[in-house]
Amino acid sequence: MTWALLLAAAVLEAVWAIALKRSHGFTELVPTVVFLVALVASMALLAAALRALPVGTAYAVWTGTGAVLAAIAGMVLLGEPATLARIGAIGLVAAGISWLALA
Repeated sequence: MTWALLLAAAVLEAVWAIALKRSHGFTELVPTVVFLVALVASMALLAAALRALPVGTAYAVWTGTGAVLAAIAGMVLLGEPATLARIGAIGLVAAGISWLALA
């Protein structure tokens, strides 16, 4: 259950990152509201996961997973470059996250 909370927190981190980009500096109402709701929910789920997980592991998995998801979403939703180098680097980050979670 704790890992599910952490994964949900990471997904919401990616949501707020994309919403932040789409808010254009908080000038667009809907993306700004999505950003705020996702941010608060992500932090609340992270806090819940931290009750049972070590802070270093939880924080690294949360930020790393969120970063991987945000990078993929940026490529898919925002048309950011999907170069071989970027995809390879994202794969390395994902591998490191997986290794840390299993350790």
